[in-house]
Amino acid sequence: MAIFSGSPVGGARRSLHAMVVLLSTSSAVFAQALVPGGMSRLFPSDAAILEAQEARKDLPCSVTPVKPTLGFDLKFHAGYEVAVPLRELAGESNQLTMVFRVIPDGRPEDAFYLSQRMSVPSIEEDSKGEAYLRGAFDVGEGKYHIDWLMRDRSERFCSSGWDIEAALAPKDKDMALDIAAHRVEPVETEPFKQEPPVARDAHEPPLNVKVMVNFAPQNALSATLQPLDTNALISILRNIARDPRIGKFSVVAFNMQEQKVLYRQESASQIDFPALGEALTSLNLGTVDLKKLEQKHSDTDFLASLMKREMKPDSDQPDAMIIAGPKVMLDDAVPQDTLKDIGEPKFPVFYMNYNLNPQANPWRDAIGSAVKALKGAEYTISRPRDLFFAWSDIMGRIVKSKFGRTAALPGPSSP
Repeated sequence: MAIFSGSPVGGARRSLHAMVVLLSTSSAVFAQALVPGGMSRLFPSDAAILEAQEARKDLPCSVTPVKPTLGFDLKFHAGYEVAVPLRELAGESNQLTMVFRVIPDGRPEDAFYLSQRMSVPSIEEDSKGEAYLRGAFDVGEGKYHIDWLMRDRSERFCSSGWDIEAALAPKDKDMALDIAAHRVEPVETEPFKQEPPVARDAHEPPLNVKVMVNFAPQNALSATLQPLDTNALISILRNIARDPRIGKFSVVAFNMQEQKVLYRQESASQIDFPALGEALTSLNLGTVDLKKLEQKHSDTDFLASLMKREMKPDSDQPDAMIIAGPKVMLDDAVPQDTLKDIGEPKFPVFYMNYNLNPQANPWRDAIGSAVKALKGAEYTISRPRDLFFAWSDIMGRIVKSKFGRTAALPGPSSP
């Protein structure tokens, strides 16, 4: 990613144009790509600088390491931020190439080499301010050393090195991550990439689950679905899709702001993530349907109708209903008449409430209240560990309900 700060002087239009172009391509340049063949495929000058581990500043820049943080995808995300004075990039055009290697502690033979290129548009000589560049990569648990360099077309270099450590807290050691220890991977740039087939558990009959996901931003007034929210909700869905005990999925993707079902998949052996991603492109949160504004309780009516439809008994009754998404704060709760019509489901109901800041909004939302009335269980998902331990508890309850070992107990719920 590249972002400019400062006030361009003498060439405001061109510098502003540079800012717009780099921002528009940020999604393409944010992640790193693995270098096939490693050191043997690098330019000799790049290889020499990485091997020497020397700090170069003939291309002035400052590098700030980004410490590994665990994401909802159960991978540690690490990286760096670079600041370059705009005057150093001045000219008709330029190209910045970043190359670095990540060495797992004590395993130099397992070093990973990654690269990133970025085209820089024309920038005036007297432009002031700085360009900010970012790079990211994923790691498993362990300690790593990073040797990093950046060069421009004039073969000027900026280089640096640092150490990082990715470690789970002692209370989280039971978590199974989605990346092996001492492993380095490029950041996944396709959030709706199809999951590989899962080897299902052959010891028990496969489970059948229905999943309802409210694809909406944390901030109900936001006009866009932020990547952070999308990735968290997709991570919840992938976590469900990867469980080997589940053999059949039904998925309903909806949006409360638009009061609309966006995607539906019935009784499939695998969740179709690419089709879901395509369906989400129809989201248009910045517009308002006047007909819905004229209806006093249209949002409550939509939620009540949706829950009633999805929970009605049918020939393909699921073993569990799982609802996921951010809080839905409505003026009115789902009507009691609707809840009575639904009755007590013959399968357990779970609500995975995605809420990054539960202290700011500790009250139960409309979905949570309905799930409680249906004797379901609610889980607040604020951190990756919440997702891992919530799913472990949910699956235990589904299995117990399915095979009748014990009656399902009320689960942890938000106040």
